[in-house]
Amino acid sequence: MAWLLLGCIHRYSGNQGIKMKCTQLDSLEHLLRKCRLNSLFATGKLFFLIMKQDSRLRTLILSTLLLFSVPLLTFAQIDPMQRNLLELGYDQPLVGQGPQAVYAYYYYNNPEFIRTNMALRLALASAYLYGELGFKQLLSPYTDVGIGLYGGAFGDNFYEIRQGHYYKSESFDGNGGGTALSLYHLLNPGMRIPLNFVARAGLIYSVYDDTRHTSPDFSVPDNRVTGFVRTGLRFAGKEPVLYPDLGLEVSVWFERQWRTGLDPYGFNGDREVSAASSLYWVYAGLNYAWTNVGSKISFAVTAGGSSSADRFSAWRLGGVLPLVSEFPLVMPGYYYEELSAEEFLHLYFRYSVPLDRQHRFELMFEAASARLNYLPGFEQPGNWQTGAGVGLGYTPKSQICRIILRYGYGFNAIRGAEEGAQSIGLLVQLDFEAWKKRKRSRSDQ
Repeated sequence: MAWLLLGCIHRYSGNQGIKMKCTQLDSLEHLLRKCRLNSLFATGKLFFLIMKQDSRLRTLILSTLLLFSVPLLTFAQIDPMQRNLLELGYDQPLVGQGPQAVYAYYYYNNPEFIRTNMALRLALASAYLYGELGFKQLLSPYTDVGIGLYGGAFGDNFYEIRQGHYYKSESFDGNGGGTALSLYHLLNPGMRIPLNFVARAGLIYSVYDDTRHTSPDFSVPDNRVTGFVRTGLRFAGKEPVLYPDLGLEVSVWFERQWRTGLDPYGFNGDREVSAASSLYWVYAGLNYAWTNVGSKISFAVTAGGSSSADRFSAWRLGGVLPLVSEFPLVMPGYYYEELSAEEFLHLYFRYSVPLDRQHRFELMFEAASARLNYLPGFEQPGNWQTGAGVGLGYTPKSQICRIILRYGYGFNAIRGAEEGAQSIGLLVQLDFEAWKKRKRSRSDQ
């Protein structure tokens, strides 16, 4: 099993899209199935328009959109695979009322955009767009460069949640966009498991505004520019798809942020904005599927800290949307981003078993637990928070779609004077490359 896993990692190193020769290890391709990329949100109408047109018009439409776009989303290495994906996720609390927890996005990746050494990837939503134009081997045979653009509405929304209560009167909308320059360098060419150095620098401009629930006595923060620099080492990689079958990653990261617009905000200026903050974290995760019996296992450990953190840079944990960020800190049963911490240790485990011989239906069990050093003002009675959940999934043999209905329970989530919260959710993934492949295979018969 070990050599098989290492070989698959060499063939495709998760969401990083490590640039490998596609002719290698073709016999293992059935284990990889369809590779997908982490993103957020999407647009339905644009997708149908793109899918109806020929390839030249599709490229023209997407390249035009890139000109008006730009990453709050963190892209990883340039992706060498052609992709057309639609991702939907929704999480609804059954106890209490939390912020809206939903994503719907269309992801497009073209590894040979205009020229063979250029790549274009986009994540499209009804109100937001993320994109990156990549240049392969630009600085050296093992160094790629990416130029990212992103922008739109509601990407910087802030939700105030303290001790299990969602304060709509102290929450506000955030709109804006930015740009980033990324460098991806392979440190160990020729090795079976890739080790990559990632560096990214960028600017984000944010405009804040009241919602219809924001208190008239509450002053939203000043509009601001945020600059950031992120560096990291990523060993192997994971697929940021809906519960991937296979993946391994160990990575370490550091990010420094600088902000303008530092005037106090809130009720009579009772909240401050840090001029500079630092974030650092390590991640280790494993996903593996026993294809002969259909069982799957996933385990991840994430630990992070910060310095001079404020509400905008603190670590936020909660909810179960697996594709909402590159390193999702899920907590079944909790509100989306319910917990705010300066430091944390997060543990996650998932196990699924098939319910039929074709492995189309599966029963999933998951659990997450975190030890937190809370952001001042967001303390809770205990430092440990734990949640667990179950899910029922369906994946056809063609891998065209994956649908999961799930339930979660947060054991330590505060709701009123008691602990305990519940949530239900729906996760959907559609792979249109698989759909086209199936259509071609039928026409060849």
